[in-house]
Amino acid sequence: MNKFLFILFVFPINLFAQTGIIKGKIFNATSNQPIEFATIAITGTTNGIQTDENGNYELKNLVPGLYNIEVSFVGFKKKIVLEIQVTNAKPAIVDVGLDETVSELNEVVVLGNSFDKSEESPVSLRTIGVNEIQRNPGGNRDISKVIQSFPGVSYTVSFRNDIIIRGGAPNENRFYLDGVEVPNINHFATQGSSGGPVGMINVDFIKVVEFYSGAFPVNRGNTLSSVFNFTQKDGRSDHLGFTATVGSSDIGLTLEGPITKKSTFLFSARRSYLQFLFKTLGLPFLPTYNDFQFKERIKLNTKNEITLIGLGAIDNFALNLSADSTPEQKYILGYLPTNNQWSYTSGMVYKHFSTKSYQTIVASRNHLNNTATKYFNNDESQYAIYKYVSEEIENKLRLENTYNHKGLKINYGAGYEFVQYKNKTFNRISTPFGIQLIDFNSDLSFSKFSIFTQATKGFSGERVIVSLGARTDFNDYSNEMINPLKQISPRVSLTYNLSEKISLNFNSGIYYQLPAYTVLGYRDSSNRFVNKQNGIKYISCKHIVIGTEYNTKTNTRIAVEGFYKLYNNYPFLTNDSVSLANLGGDFGVVGNEPAVSTSNGKSYGVELLVQQKYFKGFYGLVAVTLYRSLFDDRNKKLIPSSWDNQVVIAITAGKKIGKTWEIGAKWRYSGGAPYTPYDVSRSSLISVWDIAGRGLVDYSQLNTQRIKSFHQLDFRIDKKFFFKKINLNTYIDIQNAYNFKAELQPYLDVERDATGNPMVNQNDLLRYNTYFVKNQTGNLLPSIGVVLEF
Repeated sequence: MNKFLFILFVFPINLFAQTGIIKGKIFNATSNQPIEFATIAITGTTNGIQTDENGNYELKNLVPGLYNIEVSFVGFKKKIVLEIQVTNAKPAIVDVGLDETVSELNEVVVLGNSFDKSEESPVSLRTIGVNEIQRNPGGNRDISKVIQSFPGVSYTVSFRNDIIIRGGAPNENRFYLDGVEVPNINHFATQGSSGGPVGMINVDFIKVVEFYSGAFPVNRGNTLSSVFNFTQKDGRSDHLGFTATVGSSDIGLTLEGPITKKSTFLFSARRSYLQFLFKTLGLPFLPTYNDFQFKERIKLNTKNEITLIGLGAIDNFALNLSADSTPEQKYILGYLPTNNQWSYTSGMVYKHFSTKSYQTIVASRNHLNNTATKYFNNDESQYAIYKYVSEEIENKLRLENTYNHKGLKINYGAGYEFVQYKNKTFNRISTPFGIQLIDFNSDLSFSKFSIFTQATKGFSGERVIVSLGARTDFNDYSNEMINPLKQISPRVSLTYNLSEKISLNFNSGIYYQLPAYTVLGYRDSSNRFVNKQNGIKYISCKHIVIGTEYNTKTNTRIAVEGFYKLYNNYPFLTNDSVSLANLGGDFGVVGNEPAVSTSNGKSYGVELLVQQKYFKGFYGLVAVTLYRSLFDDRNKKLIPSSWDNQVVIAITAGKKIGKTWEIGAKWRYSGGAPYTPYDVSRSSLISVWDIAGRGLVDYSQLNTQRIKSFHQLDFRIDKKFFFKKINLNTYIDIQNAYNFKAELQPYLDVERDATGNPMVNQNDLLRYNTYFVKNQTGNLLPSIGVVLEF
């Protein structure tokens, strides 16, 4: 493989004739009616055409490479589509919906630019294209890693994909795939949160990602920190096509093509090979993940269409018991359980278009099955420390109507969900009150409801845009949550366009999120829903965001935003006296314990974004975030939360060299995150260590220490080959190029004898001898990848 890549990168190869195609349909975004005589032009050239009577167009005889196009028609807002990848293997399908504009005589109409901006969400919205994801240095074709380049996003210094937005916990994010909610987009998900080490969405399916860090659309509820809207591309309509991928951790195959004249499909399957690599390296754990994804789009006619989607994963996490020769290996084997998960989301989206509006029906089902087991000394003949089996099942229905006429846009709708949660827990735990046995079997089901509406109107030729919305969420889990008036979620957005290039933007809203099912479904040994009796509530968060942005015709944006978030009614875990807002950045399960809705917090900060979208072969992004994240401790005093890095900087830049070479680099800096010291006295007790297998933290000293700051440089080189009917993309990705060693919280371990058994403290026979071990992470990590498309 290495020799093969060397030859590809170094020696020129005679290619076949290079003629690519961009084609698609231009239509009214509200009515779905085709637009005849719309103009499609390649940016920076005189190469342009008009659509036919069916709104179709086709740009032919293009040299493979990246193109930007501009789409315009009288009475509609101009649309710029960036970074269209043209190849010989297949046509690039680019369908564009145009929004009508209303202008009056002598009024200034703000023209479109290369940065998509929502009138309902004029702040805190970033649009990420598929090429930005695929080429991101160190991103490994994973959206959760790619967004770390954007303002407001911080991260844990590890290999996990925890999404931490503007100081919020990892459980405060929501994900939608073509309008269908997906509970989690990562393998080996932390139940009760949203993180995991590897993303499960296939990048080859993605058309564009909308990332909201605030100003959430009214039809996207149950979130406090972010919303991700993933729009998938359609399968090719001419004939069957294949894409084979060998990445740094998995191999995959994607199929696409027509089913009938009115329908197309996409299907992919991936499997990791990390388990073989980890076993060769002698690591004490062996992860294996698989995922499957499909989409079918059926265009019944211009008035009706149906989209079917599916996303599933099977994850197995085994222990490598033969890798136990070092203290680090023994430590990890001492506390890690085995874990198996499987999950899926399937859904249908039906749209009906009329002259001034369109209706949307979304029906879906998602299911998570999570099991974990831990025995003393990892020996099944010994006593069990931890046995966990849980299921989360949601059946969802959402109805929407979107009206758009003469500058007035109204969206309203309602949602219903039926939830089933099952949890069988056997767990020996150590609390400040002693060793406890948690043993319960929980079976919970309830219904959730939502109602929402939003109205948006532009004034003075859209120089001023106002959007007002409201939403409420309620459920029959408890009397505390059934009243819809307790979760009224108002929001307002304002935009003032000083000119075509400069705008002032504002948003404020109150958002609500239901606590995790692990919290709602917790029972005690008496079979009581403890947290239901504790009066657990929806978590609320008030947002205020104000910003300004400057856009140029050379695809450059400069934006500054300030934000303030005020949290109330966060679950406070009573066993350890810690807010749930500080947890979720590790493997396992969070929230499966007694809680009360008494925790409060806040985060605030300022963000700077300087972004150069693809222009004349160059692209770049500078993101700076200065912020604080604070939550109350057991004494109701605001202290730094676990996500209070304070300073996060990311600089990304890249250059296309010719039509087939591309180089890129990304540098990141993050201030040190707080951590909680160990309770050495309690952890060293034999009765405690034999159950926990590792040190327990002292929550009376919550987040009183900080790790050192983190920084890393990643490089990537891509080389593309365009043959007659085949595309070949090869790349070299180098993470942590200067081999920076990040210092994490030292971990507490026990001294062991020559046989590997813990050594008893001879001065206190109830305790083991303990010591601190330096904990570092970070290695120079080169990887290669091959993507073959035909």
